[in-house]
Amino acid sequence: MTRTRHILVVAVDGCQSLDVLGPVEVFDHAGRERPGAYHVELVGPTDTGAVTTSSGVRLGVAPLPAPPARLDTLVVAGGEGARAAVENPALVDWIARASRRARRTASICTGAYLLAASGLLDDRRATTHWEFCDGLAESFAKVRVESDPLYVRDGDVWTSAGVTAGVDLALGLVEDDLGPEVALAVARQLVVFFKRPGGQSQFSSALSAQQAARPALRELQAWIAGHLDVDLSIPVLADRAGMSERSFARAFRREVGQTPAAYVETLRIERARDLLEDGAPSLEGVAQMAGFASAEVLRRAFHRRVGVSPADYRARFRRAA
Repeated sequence: MTRTRHILVVAVDGCQSLDVLGPVEVFDHAGRERPGAYHVELVGPTDTGAVTTSSGVRLGVAPLPAPPARLDTLVVAGGEGARAAVENPALVDWIARASRRARRTASICTGAYLLAASGLLDDRRATTHWEFCDGLAESFAKVRVESDPLYVRDGDVWTSAGVTAGVDLALGLVEDDLGPEVALAVARQLVVFFKRPGGQSQFSSALSAQQAARPALRELQAWIAGHLDVDLSIPVLADRAGMSERSFARAFRREVGQTPAAYVETLRIERARDLLEDGAPSLEGVAQMAGFASAEVLRRAFHRRVGVSPADYRARFRRAA
């Protein structure tokens, strides 16, 4: 007979709806594979019976049980509201007390801020959305923040990267409870990876660059994106921007936040990812179209940036299809 595990998902006003509903869907589908495996409740610090997500969707929630009930898993959803809620001492205290009555505690995205505020992440490894990893480390010095993993397990505390990474974490929880076969079956039903390739750097790297301030460099950025398969060395780019090589390199790094070489490689990796996701059969062809000198250069850069080989990345998309 399957043991029923009681899961509380904490949602606050301004939470990210997928942080809540992604894990809930995983547990629901796991319950279909193993009837009675999970009993999930949504709770929140509200007297109205609902919270409003950052997208404006209202979710019905029960009040926070007082005192916190004994349960299997406490899950704290993230979003803009979760970061703001660290200023709510009653909620932070409730999470601290509830975690002591739970077998394990998890956060999705910036829900890690609430776990950190409650002291649960002191001297633990943890992650959050790539955009807020630096902020988490600055605000909570005792937390050992890891910026790349999709989720981190440190003892009985689990934390995930942003938004859809909550699905990855929930699948990890299901695997821990019910085994890999059930977790894989759930992943298939949800049409997601059971074990997604790489870390969140594959999503953050293309977004980490900013638009340059001066028009000549902004125009150059746009031109680079459309000419990844040509020579994009410093001399070529500096000449196109109408600047000396030294001035160009300094200005580009200052305004874009990356060296020209790093920026070009980032865009080329993104182009290679698109080609691989579309099933491009030849790594040599991908390398040529993305502007890499050879398939071997592509392999090294891709593994360094994404965390998996191009062939494995392509194969996972084929299996998913």
